[in-house]
Amino acid sequence: MKNSKLILPVIVISQFCCTSLWFAGNGVINDLVHNFDLQEGALGHLTSAVQFGFIVGTLLFAILSIADRYSPSKVFLVSAVCGAVFNLGVIWEGNGLASLLVLRFLTGFFLAGIYPVGMKIAADYYEKGLGKSLGFLVGALVVGTAFPHLLKEMTATYPWKYVLLVTSSLALTGGILMVLLVPDGPFRKPSQQSKLSSCFTVFRRREFRSVAFGYFGHMWELYAFWAFVPIMLKTYSHQHPQVTFNIPLLSFLIIGIGGAACVLSGYVAEWVGTRSTAKIALYLSGTCCLMAPLLFGTENEVLFISFLIFWGMVVVADSPLLSTLVAQNSAAELKGTALTIVNSLGFLITILSIQSLAMLLQRTDSTAIYTLLAIGPMIGIWALENNNRIR
Repeated sequence: MKNSKLILPVIVISQFCCTSLWFAGNGVINDLVHNFDLQEGALGHLTSAVQFGFIVGTLLFAILSIADRYSPSKVFLVSAVCGAVFNLGVIWEGNGLASLLVLRFLTGFFLAGIYPVGMKIAADYYEKGLGKSLGFLVGALVVGTAFPHLLKEMTATYPWKYVLLVTSSLALTGGILMVLLVPDGPFRKPSQQSKLSSCFTVFRRREFRSVAFGYFGHMWELYAFWAFVPIMLKTYSHQHPQVTFNIPLLSFLIIGIGGAACVLSGYVAEWVGTRSTAKIALYLSGTCCLMAPLLFGTENEVLFISFLIFWGMVVVADSPLLSTLVAQNSAAELKGTALTIVNSLGFLITILSIQSLAMLLQRTDSTAIYTLLAIGPMIGIWALENNNRIR
């Protein structure tokens, strides 16, 4: 691209377009339950199917060093096309729970060639100011993840299938933009061959292990919070019958505001430091986990929504910073593999937290279950505090 200033905006737009596939199923979950005669617990299963697909995909991508051996932009395009096709498959009228789980699994599998590969592309262009660049990139992921909820609200008078059609079209657009406008970056150091040991080699560095466990703690909380935002709003409405929420719109706002928080944290990190800013976000989000049961009891719905919006900001503000630390504390020729394997293990953890909350929700009405999410920030803080050599 002749104008390098357009590189980051194109990566950000492409990332937004493609990651709208992530929660496309969540945006129409009530319609899926109604049309395919699913149980209420389908939300947790369908969300976990995407996560599990992403885990398998990132693990395979990491073992084969896909993002380091091949042009990342081309990998991004192929993954975007495949993800769009399987996302669109959800509209087939003959689907049941099993086929829906397979389709969401395959969508997650090809998201492995979108999210971490997008970060790899950014890292190939920006050695300095990587934290700020990833702030925009993860911000795009956050808004893309929240977008299906807004799309559901915008297309309320249209069939639910429009949400799947639009998100698949966006993914195709994002993949094409990336391959046409973003060539391989100047700091890319391609790996010449697949090394099955590469995804384990990266963990030999003590500094890398520390930031990886910081990321793992962050992931325990993040996707469980995102998946259960609509449930939290629904629960509050049931506890306070006088309150009526526009759940799709509020879900978009609560999740989507995290995109602005990612950008802001990238700028703050330039002043305070990447590790320190990440720790502050972990402290704040952990506090929100512990305070959640108290806020469910308030009669002031504005206070409750404000609390969720704040939680939606701090729960993800550390994400680009932790990814930056992962990239900075790994060898240049294994940067893509390092980002991918950490993503893979991190998303495995999200399945555990999502399923744990889903099971507890079926057994109790207590909102104290959300304090379980505080385990993640506590581990993340411990990991980052445990190593002062992290740069």
